[in-house]
Amino acid sequence: MILNGGIRFCEKGLTTSLRAMHVQSELIGMYNENVLGFDKIGYQRKDPVVSSFTEYIGIHGLSQTVDDKVGRIAMSDNPLDIALANKGYFQIQSDDGVRLTRDGRFKLDKEGNLLTLEDDKVLSNAGVPIQLPVLPEKIEDVKINSKGLVSVFNPSTKKFEKAGYLGIVDSEGVIVMDPQVKQGYNEYSNVSLQNEFMGMMPIIRNFEANRQIFMIQNQNLQKVISQLGTTS
Repeated sequence: MILNGGIRFCEKGLTTSLRAMHVQSELIGMYNENVLGFDKIGYQRKDPVVSSFTEYIGIHGLSQTVDDKVGRIAMSDNPLDIALANKGYFQIQSDDGVRLTRDGRFKLDKEGNLLTLEDDKVLSNAGVPIQLPVLPEKIEDVKINSKGLVSVFNPSTKKFEKAGYLGIVDSEGVIVMDPQVKQGYNEYSNVSLQNEFMGMMPIIRNFEANRQIFMIQNQNLQKVISQLGTTS
C-alpha cells in the first residue's frame, strides 16, 4: 500500500504580489527603525526574523530579535551618565512596573534618589530604589565603580558612604556579576548604518519586482475584462 500526501496551495497572483509587498514594507520599516535609532543612547538594533511560512501567512510570519551587542561608548561631561561595557541592563521602577534599559543617563532628586531622565527610580541589586545616605555638595562627589557600587562622599565624616549596587541584570533577570560599569560615559546604539542600508537593498529590489508583477497582472486582468465586455 502506498500513501501519498502533500500540501496544495493555490491562489491568485495579485494576492501573492500584494502579500509580498506588504511583508517587504514591514521589513523596510524594521530597518528604518534601526536607522532612526542610530544616535539614540541605549538603543539596541532589532533584527528581523522571517519564518518559513511568511510567503503564505504574510506579516504574521515576521518577528524581531534584539541584538544585545554592546554599542558605541563615548565620554560624557556628566558624572551620573553611566555606560555598560558588558551585556546587561539597568533595572528601572516605572509606573508600569520594573523595566530594563541600557540608557544610563541618571540624575538625583532632592531626597537623594537616583532617577532616570523620565523620573523613574533606579533599582539596586536588592530590588529597592537607590537612595544616597547624604546629599552630595557637588555631583562629582558621587562615585560608581566598575562593579556598580554607588557611593557618596560625606563631608562630615570625610569618608565615602555606600548607597548600594546598581541592579544590573541580563535579559532573563539574572544579576550580571561583571557589568564593567563606566562612570561618565554614554553608550550609543549598536547600529551600523552601512549594514542597515545593505540589508535594505535586496528587500527594496524585491518590492519593486513584486510591484512590477502586480502592475502587469492588473493590466492583463483589465484587458481580459475589457475583451469580455466587447464580446458580450
